[in-house]
Amino acid sequence: MKHLSALNKYFVKYKWHFLLGMLFTSVSIVFSVFQPILVRQIFDLLEQNLKNYGMISDSSLKEPFRAVFSGTLAFYGLSILGMALLSGFFMFLQRQTLIVMSRHIEYDLKNEIFQQYQRLDLNFFKMNRTGDMMSRITEDVSRVRMYVGPALMYATRTIIMMVIIIWLMWSVNPVLTLYTLSPLPLLALTIYFVNRIIHTKSERIQSQLSNITSVAQENYSGIRVIKSYVQEEPSALHFEEASEAYKNSSISLAKTDALYQPAMMLMIGLSVIFTIFIGGMQVISGNITIGNLAEFVLYVNMLTFPFFSIGWVASMIQRAAASQQRINEFLDEKPQIHDKPDARTVTLEGEIRFQNVSFTYPHTGIQALKNFDLTIQRGQKVAVIGRTGSGKSTLAQLLIRMYDPQEGKIQIDGNDIRSLKLSVLRNQISYVPQDVFLFSDTITNNIRFGEPTAGEESIHLAARQASVEKDILNLPEGFSTVVGERGVTLSGGQKQRVSIARGLIRNPNIMVFDDCLSAVDARTEKEIIGNLYAYLKHKTAIIITHRIFSLFTFDKIIVLDEGRVIESGTHEELLSRNGYYAELYARQQSGEEERVNE
Repeated sequence: MKHLSALNKYFVKYKWHFLLGMLFTSVSIVFSVFQPILVRQIFDLLEQNLKNYGMISDSSLKEPFRAVFSGTLAFYGLSILGMALLSGFFMFLQRQTLIVMSRHIEYDLKNEIFQQYQRLDLNFFKMNRTGDMMSRITEDVSRVRMYVGPALMYATRTIIMMVIIIWLMWSVNPVLTLYTLSPLPLLALTIYFVNRIIHTKSERIQSQLSNITSVAQENYSGIRVIKSYVQEEPSALHFEEASEAYKNSSISLAKTDALYQPAMMLMIGLSVIFTIFIGGMQVISGNITIGNLAEFVLYVNMLTFPFFSIGWVASMIQRAAASQQRINEFLDEKPQIHDKPDARTVTLEGEIRFQNVSFTYPHTGIQALKNFDLTIQRGQKVAVIGRTGSGKSTLAQLLIRMYDPQEGKIQIDGNDIRSLKLSVLRNQISYVPQDVFLFSDTITNNIRFGEPTAGEESIHLAARQASVEKDILNLPEGFSTVVGERGVTLSGGQKQRVSIARGLIRNPNIMVFDDCLSAVDARTEKEIIGNLYAYLKHKTAIIITHRIFSLFTFDKIIVLDEGRVIESGTHEELLSRNGYYAELYARQQSGEEERVNE
């Protein structure tokens, strides 16, 4: 139960649901377990009065006796019916409180997990599979809900019912009670050993279920690649192997679960045999009445479901414990990127400085930057150029604190960015990433994601500045067009421009464009650059690219190679040095001339 103790805070939060549920459960059981007492009285009444009826069967008292006797039996019958109805009513209230409580806890737990996902940094998401993360917030939470709802409800009902019934049985005849309950120790040992097996197998099953979810998610996301390389059959075999492992583990767990019901029925059968045999001997010896024997048989039958539910409840608790352990491990994860206790809120103007920054990706060990220095004055436009893997995108991710450098520091307006609140820092830097991601929503909402309070006019202006407004208006539903998952209904260039519009609508003092024009044609690129030149007039901008924008006048251009600055200067200065930049420019100009001649 140590893993499930993490849920105690929710029981405290919903204490009134819990306490009322316990009260309704107790009242329902009281009305239920006192019905056999009425049955005992009926049997004793019958035993006593049938002899009397035989003695007066020929007298004038026969009819009055029959009327009184029938009325008494009717009273007892109605009493049993009334108790059954009241027991059912309070059972209904019990479910309305405890099961509703479990749904509230499920809601809170899912939100807690989702908020933890939002807090964790990029390194966590690179080290964990999407399917496993999805499984924790769906399957694992669902199994935990079964513990805080049905398992708790039936466990409470079982314990209270067993306590009351055993107390009532003991008050009638302790000897018969001991014989009736003698199979319980064997039952407890069975439950103990089988539960340990179930817990181990449940952990394995949850892990395999996460693997299946991950495999399916990767195949759905990469379906175009799978079809392009005709890998449908190998992908299906991969999924089949994962499903086969899950199926075998589930069957193994089902076989273990199957031990419970026969064990329960065996114990109940033994209890009934002991009750009838020993009880019969007690009746013969005159220690108890026939009504007591009938009462005991009814109590044993009433214990049938509690006995049976012990195994079922224990199985649910073990599965919930395995799931809650996975949830706890996740919730205990601490983000490496977080606010310091004294984090400040400031307005950023745009002066950026990288001082001797070195950074190595923790999940790969690749060193992206080495002793990197760069100073950008407020309002300057800086281009960062280099080969793939030279560390260009790392600059942008360090600036918005997706990662922190192992050495050196980054300052904005003289403030170490680690001393600022994350939300303040990121709200004042507009970042257009290299990997475009659009949500399965309308184009309007995808652009508005950059500034949730933006109006329609601002959205259209941002789209116009990104040179995508005409494309959007040509779509069937214009800005209300739903782009599909990851923007699948748009071309690569259209997705990039919508992403640019999302960045432009925020209108901050600092903007970072990470190779966000790689999928647009030359004419559109020229148009976007012209719009950006006017838009960025008074802003600090970092444009990361593998191409040279000769139409854009940069205050500074730096060339990166293996995480170091190998060239720095203006366009004209770099051309005059005849280095990497000049070579790249010559190749680019030659390629453009070839396209024009074609």
